[in-house]
Amino acid sequence: MILNDKLTTNPIDASELSFDDFKAIVTDDYKIAFESRQASLLGRKEVLTGKAKFGIFGDGKELPQIAMAKAFKNGDWRSGYYRDQTFAFATGICTIKEFFAQLYANPTLEADPASAGRQMNCHFSTRSLNEDGSWKDLTEMKNSSSDIAPTGGQMARLVGLAYASKLYRQNPDLAYLKNFSVEGNEVAFGTIGNASTSEGVFFEAINAAGVLQIPMAISVWDDAYGISVPAKYQTTKEDISEVLKGFQRDEKHAGYEIYKVRGWDYPALCETYQQAIAVCREEHVPVLIHVTEVTQPQGHSTSGSHERYKSKKRLEWEKEYDCIRQMRIWMLESAIITEEELLLLEDTAKKMVRNAQKEAWDEFLADIKVEKDQAIERINAVANGNPQITKITRQLISTPDAQRKEIISSVRKALRLTIQEPSAERTALLDWLEQEKAVNAERYNTKLFTDGIDSPLAIRVEPPAFTDTSKMVDGREILNACFDANFARDERLVAFGEDLGAIGDVNQGFAGLQAKYGDLRITDTGIREMTIIGQGIGLALRGLKPIAEIQYLDYLLYAINVLSDDLASLSYRTKAGQKAPLIIRTRGHRLEGVWHSGSPISMILGSLRGLHLCVPRNMTQAAGMYNTLFRADEPALVIECLNGYRLKEMMPANVGDFTVPLGKAEVIKEGTDITVVSYGSTLRIVEEAAEELAAFGISVEIVDPQTLLPFDTDHVCATSLMKTNKLLVVDEDVPGGGSAYILQQILETQGGYYHLDAQPQTLSAKAHRTPYGTDGDYFTKPSVDDVVETIYQMMHIHNKTKFPAIYP
Repeated sequence: MILNDKLTTNPIDASELSFDDFKAIVTDDYKIAFESRQASLLGRKEVLTGKAKFGIFGDGKELPQIAMAKAFKNGDWRSGYYRDQTFAFATGICTIKEFFAQLYANPTLEADPASAGRQMNCHFSTRSLNEDGSWKDLTEMKNSSSDIAPTGGQMARLVGLAYASKLYRQNPDLAYLKNFSVEGNEVAFGTIGNASTSEGVFFEAINAAGVLQIPMAISVWDDAYGISVPAKYQTTKEDISEVLKGFQRDEKHAGYEIYKVRGWDYPALCETYQQAIAVCREEHVPVLIHVTEVTQPQGHSTSGSHERYKSKKRLEWEKEYDCIRQMRIWMLESAIITEEELLLLEDTAKKMVRNAQKEAWDEFLADIKVEKDQAIERINAVANGNPQITKITRQLISTPDAQRKEIISSVRKALRLTIQEPSAERTALLDWLEQEKAVNAERYNTKLFTDGIDSPLAIRVEPPAFTDTSKMVDGREILNACFDANFARDERLVAFGEDLGAIGDVNQGFAGLQAKYGDLRITDTGIREMTIIGQGIGLALRGLKPIAEIQYLDYLLYAINVLSDDLASLSYRTKAGQKAPLIIRTRGHRLEGVWHSGSPISMILGSLRGLHLCVPRNMTQAAGMYNTLFRADEPALVIECLNGYRLKEMMPANVGDFTVPLGKAEVIKEGTDITVVSYGSTLRIVEEAAEELAAFGISVEIVDPQTLLPFDTDHVCATSLMKTNKLLVVDEDVPGGGSAYILQQILETQGGYYHLDAQPQTLSAKAHRTPYGTDGDYFTKPSVDDVVETIYQMMHIHNKTKFPAIYP
């Protein structure tokens, strides 16, 4: 039997230990497992009594996670799901008190370092960043990437976490990054429930890791169910390791090492994990550990009972083969410990867990009680005998465990009831509410972006420089020169995607660069959008600067789950504890056909808050945005104009250094009669239309927001409206899509509504996708004719005499 010394995490043959040392290791493992079980049991009670909203726990999986924790070293990474609490306790990633603080949604990092109460319980993460957004030394930590609830979602980033070790081991130019890796010896540990192996992202990630040959160790906790649905409806042969046998490596082919072990067999679990992780760490071979015969004593979650769908026979088997019960029997039969010693250990563990829970609950309520007392005092001061208001305080006083919702709602109601009764006391109550709004905004609404020292908004602006010798070139050549200069400047930059390496991408932005910088830095991938994004997230979490290419914007849909659930929410859900400065490069807008002309901006705006959204009008602007983003530390999506690669532009002399600031709109043509706001490929249409409209005496001002997230932070659009008083938004999304967002920003956020003397309008594409061919494009997306006639009609409505109707 192989064990680990808890202090050194070095594998130790049990036969080499003294009995007392062996007993201490085994007993400590049992203690952690037992404490974890008590936390699960007590956690469920806290939900059912109403102290917490929802609970999902790791009971039944304690022993496999103890064994996994023994093989987990400083510098390693976990990408798991919400059953891994015992692993978190065993590695020190989370304490039991922090476990309960998260269950209660305590909104402080001191109580819940993983998420400051922003995530449901059992969603673990470690804090990779200092307060200023700079990196900690990740080689001295046991690291956990931030969990997400969508089952299987953790698999995509797992590929990238493991791939980073390969790059650190094989690329000597990265050796200086000593805070991120020790010669690529780190293993990325993944966990997933057996039912979730039915997800497409699981198979995509498994295949990608096998192709890449990376140190990824995936553990499947197999309890034979997916909530209420048994394995026979989930998995072919009801056995995922049987399904994956074709991935097993042999003498001729690289692949996986696959292991199978029962979840209640403590000695076998310890030995299996030590053997599997040694192969993974030393040889950089992915491994799959299928842990079978796992139980789930409390069912899936606090939302229901497993007695509803499990047979009596199954429930009896689960009780018999509960892993803690089986370990207890083994310890007693092996004379490792006596019954009396076990009872004392268990009693002590129960008390410890109960005390941790009580401390967490008391600390959660402490600040709230202070706020509650302050609110009651101030409301009573306003009441002045008004029975409606004194009723508010009586109800608040009678709610012993009132939370902030009840407190703030009571104050707001009191203020509404005293609208007609101004007083110093009411002013004091209003001031208190404003102070609390600011505090609660910090608790619940901050850190959508890291906002650290390397924020893209803090990057120095440097304009493009042109000389007498600057040449007119294809736009793609500007991008190519930009990428070349940046890859020479920063060894952390890597790029990967379909057709990106050998041919330099389908539009030649990376032409010749793989030959120059090698296939570790500029790499072709298979057709697997989810794990292309996951590959980038994992690399970025480990200190590298990845560019993940999605070949066409239409194909972003295949990765939108990973982008939205994981990347976009990462900074927010960790309260800036982790960052992944991934740049997603793609191309879209106009070309030909249903799948190569997409502009689904409303989908992106609705699902990817937490990413910067760059929509450059040409390749010079795109290069400037890339230069900004490569020097910054926040994620972004850059959509290049698909029909702009061969249009001529002037090559900047400082092509790798000039920067385009994010959130800064640009007036690209001044005018006096109407403001037209557009972006990307449509701007060229608007510019051409403006020339024809000038012949009618219509002066068009054209504003390019350049980025939609953030949008025009200097309110250039509203300033333009103060002059023109008319607004048209032109874009290629569906009606009411991206154009509706732009209208909201200009009219509501910027107050542009007050500068209008005519109804604002939008001109967008049709509701369907663009059909193939030139005519399909013309009759579906805004054309020059459409822009000219829409603007002319707006001016006709304003002055029918000067601008008679085109179509009476």
